[in-house]
Amino acid sequence: MPDGDGAADQRAAHPVLEAVCVMHAPVSDRGKGDTAIDKRAVPGPVAVATLGLAGDTQFDTANHGGRDQALYAYAGEDKDFWAGELARPLTAGVFGENLVTRGVDVTGAVLGERWVVGDPAGGQPVVLEVSMPRVPCATFQAWLGEAHWVKRFTDAARPGAYLRVLTGGLLRAGDPVAVVDRPAHGVTIGEVFRPRRVDPDRLRAAIAGDDVPATLVAWVTDALRLGPVRP
Repeated sequence: MPDGDGAADQRAAHPVLEAVCVMHAPVSDRGKGDTAIDKRAVPGPVAVATLGLAGDTQFDTANHGGRDQALYAYAGEDKDFWAGELARPLTAGVFGENLVTRGVDVTGAVLGERWVVGDPAGGQPVVLEVSMPRVPCATFQAWLGEAHWVKRFTDAARPGAYLRVLTGGLLRAGDPVAVVDRPAHGVTIGEVFRPRRVDPDRLRAAIAGDDVPATLVAWVTDALRLGPVRP
């Protein structure tokens, strides 16, 4: 849910990476093979390239991973929300995220916006591009062990964002994060997560580029076909 203006101002003040997480150990996914959802925070620096973080693994590359889903970022503020809702502490990486941010409006990130992570004075910073929201699945629900988790996570509309790696380098907790470019269409992660609630012309503009993930195009196209949610 959107924060108030004061929280948004605080969010914008000192955006940083709070944690960098990689797979701790493979987890059996209900007899379907292994999943890399068990991620834990690691001390930096951690190398990142086109297909993600060094030390991480992508098992189900048909549905997760690849260039368009090289990294999964989740806002620390949204993690705090869920810790309250679930009445238990949530460690960095427990949602399967690679990056925990603090001070970054991940739900409000525009599709295709670019983040520069790291201090340019300390070497070449990493450049990341917001590609699409995370869609919760049965694997996520089984791992977290919360009843009706897919529905609860969907209803809360705090999905986190998948990122492309445009310029690789090193990432570490405490690195500053700067949003350096936002596409003019303005469609956010939070909006495209619920595409049937968004103006169709804006959605079409958001998926009109040549470098839009095919999964996202199919998802939005299907939403356009079904039409808007009725009040």
